[in-house]
Amino acid sequence: MFEMIKQAASMKKEMGKIQKDLERKTVDYSHAGGKIEVVARGDMTIQSIRIDPVSIDPDKAARLEELIAGAINGALKTAKKEAAKEMSKMTGGMGLDGLLG
Repeated sequence: MFEMIKQAASMKKEMGKIQKDLERKTVDYSHAGGKIEVVARGDMTIQSIRIDPVSIDPDKAARLEELIAGAINGALKTAKKEAAKEMSKMTGGMGLDGLLG
């Protein structure tokens, strides 16, 4: 029993380390043929958004908003996949990937 508690404590410490690493890791996601680029962090936050100035047309604001939402969602999905991959390295395929949300 003590060994199991020790193992759980070690796993918790390792998960904390991986989560800190994910905060620094970034993924780039390009959307709409490169018109919108989003950089997301492994902690599911957005670091930056770049919009090609050609895409900025005041008469088409709704379309630009859709493109931005698509780019952000794509970047976060990619970041989540990367985070799950990192976590699965630690969990050894124990099926704990759902911990990331």
